[in-house]
Amino acid sequence: MKPLQQALRSTRKAVVAAVAALGLAVGALITLTAAPAAHADTQICTQYGTTTIQGRYVVQNNRWGTSEAQCINVTGTGFQITQADGSVATNGAPKSYPSIFNGCHYTNCSPGTNLPAQLSAIGSAPTSISYNYVGNAVYDAAYDIWLDPTPRKDGVNKTEIMVWFNHVGSIQPVGSKVGTANVAGRSWDVWTGNNGGNDVISFVAPSAIDSWSFDVKAFANETIARGLAQNSWYLTSVQAGFEPWQNGAGLAVSSFSSSVNIGGGSTNGGTTTGGTTTGGTTTGGTTTGGTTTGGTTGGTGSGGCKVTFTPRTWPGGFTADVTVTNTGSGTVNGWRLGFTLPAGQTITSAWNATVSPSSGAVTASSLGYNAQIPPGGSQSFGFQGTSTGSSGAPTSFTLNGSPCS
Repeated sequence: MKPLQQALRSTRKAVVAAVAALGLAVGALITLTAAPAAHADTQICTQYGTTTIQGRYVVQNNRWGTSEAQCINVTGTGFQITQADGSVATNGAPKSYPSIFNGCHYTNCSPGTNLPAQLSAIGSAPTSISYNYVGNAVYDAAYDIWLDPTPRKDGVNKTEIMVWFNHVGSIQPVGSKVGTANVAGRSWDVWTGNNGGNDVISFVAPSAIDSWSFDVKAFANETIARGLAQNSWYLTSVQAGFEPWQNGAGLAVSSFSSSVNIGGGSTNGGTTTGGTTTGGTTTGGTTTGGTTTGGTTGGTGSGGCKVTFTPRTWPGGFTADVTVTNTGSGTVNGWRLGFTLPAGQTITSAWNATVSPSSGAVTASSLGYNAQIPPGGSQSFGFQGTSTGSSGAPTSFTLNGSPCS
């Protein structure tokens, strides 16, 4: 994009802050349990209108680049653009960013969020997103990750990470292409630049991705490695949606989840969940609206490795965050964690590790960027799955064939 057009994009986004401060944003608050049985859809046509879903995410219409009408239909799991009038030049900024987010965006913080959180304190930040695309529009499907040197909850952050799951038409990210990278097990074209208000690094998928579960920290770490952030900075929000230039009706986010694990504790939508662990037996944890959060299984670390397993379950499904700590005296170079899933559980996706097979006795193997675990250090990964039987957790683990305590 040209510098003036990039500056316009930043300025237009900044309008959200002023509107929120004046109280002009119109939205309806809908508080749901984590696994809602029913949800009355909410129609939002107000320029900066918002609502909440599942009691932990904010959905925003966020039309800032055109005066033409835009409407979204918000469901219990996401949203769909139902009206997207008007168009803007494809060599400039998009006309809007309807999206769903966890964290703080221009003073609007999602319910119960613990963001901003310092990157150095975050063990992992697993997330999942599913998109529905259309063919009669010019747009990108973008997952935004915002970083700042301070724990700010308003205004424009220092660095914006954009993960383009898909793009249609003659559009391109901010700046210029600087190379390629393998992040979270996928290959990306990498672009960097500045839009006049903040630095931008974009990871562009070579082909469309409909749905994916990954760890936000993988992209943060790559950004740090490229000198566009520091480990002392803060993650302020994660957002998923669309940037349309022309049309856009029918585009939809069908599902979204975001969790942040800080210091071994698990958070979902910013709400800390936990429980205590004694000798590998889960105690504690809470259940709300049919969704069980918390509870951690693991050992005491008296052997060469310790595993912390933090699940979050709901009827028919679950996610799990796993941390492997090296309690021995030597560095682990390349790790393979073996464990057995309870009957009825099937893994559908994973992040920060390759997990195979999908059920029964499985092995999670390290990737290139997280293969080493120094003495006293740890690596984290996670996975999502379905469950038709037990919602329990594995009770024993092996690291490269040796039992973990």
